[in-house]
Amino acid sequence: MHNKIISSIKQNISSVIIGKDSIIDLLLTAMICEGHVLLEDVPGTGKTVLAKTMAKSINSAFHRIQFTPDLLPSDVTGLNYFNQKDGEFTLKKGPIFCNILLADEINRATPRTQSSLLECMEEKQVTIDGVTFPLEPPFFVIATQNPIETGGTFPLPEAQLDRFLFQLSMGLPTKEEELSIINRFMNQQPLKSLQPVCSLDNIQLLINHLSSIFVHPILLDYIADIAQKTRNHPSISNGISPRGTLALLKASRGFAMVKGRDYVIPEDIKACVIPVCAHRIATKYGSSATTNAQVISELLKEISLPTEDWSKV
Repeated sequence: MHNKIISSIKQNISSVIIGKDSIIDLLLTAMICEGHVLLEDVPGTGKTVLAKTMAKSINSAFHRIQFTPDLLPSDVTGLNYFNQKDGEFTLKKGPIFCNILLADEINRATPRTQSSLLECMEEKQVTIDGVTFPLEPPFFVIATQNPIETGGTFPLPEAQLDRFLFQLSMGLPTKEEELSIINRFMNQQPLKSLQPVCSLDNIQLLINHLSSIFVHPILLDYIADIAQKTRNHPSISNGISPRGTLALLKASRGFAMVKGRDYVIPEDIKACVIPVCAHRIATKYGSSATTNAQVISELLKEISLPTEDWSKV
């Protein structure tokens, strides 16, 4: 049942998005883990299309917010306004009240507006004028930012970055993938004709099943070793927090589900460790590695992993 749901979603998304199977797997993993995703890439790589395709595939409520410097927190969460006809204040819900939210160019908004997402992402609720409103599950944020054009942007603070389970990059297509994109979109718009293949209840079934995915004690030790290594590595000034360690564990279980297994293997952890950890560390000035992802890759080579039968205790 679970494998059938996941397979149908992946197949549906792949009918629109070409050559991004690994990104689709991680996006589904984040949704199953009730996490959020930060997509950092140049414009035109398909970030918005991917988010819309995901939303249409699971028949969910989708909203898009274009983050700009003049965007206010109330433009995101909503506000109470005085209704003259009824003679009382009425709540006007903001676009945050949905299942899948696309926060486009999130780093263009001021830190005050960025912080309006903190409660929503962590606690799945919104507080407006002292009244708390729960968000309908599943609640999934896909935020985007352009890593090249930094003029007029406000870098996301560590507290905001830590709310994202994954930081991913779509990347540019190969020539073969580019030709497939041209042929697919030349005479049609596959996103317009896309139909849902599962319901929100199906997604909730996947979420509920996550806790039953088995993780061998040696793999738990491996995850702990990775966390400790990030805190003691010569190229890293700030390693991942315990929240990051738990995020890696949860992501590994979700990725195992997406791959059709009821137990975690080392490859699940390795597939998730860079998307989970790279945006949670800070490298020291003068480090030989040019990116956080390269630091994590070097770090993994220094940790040995024994061979076991991962499906049994």
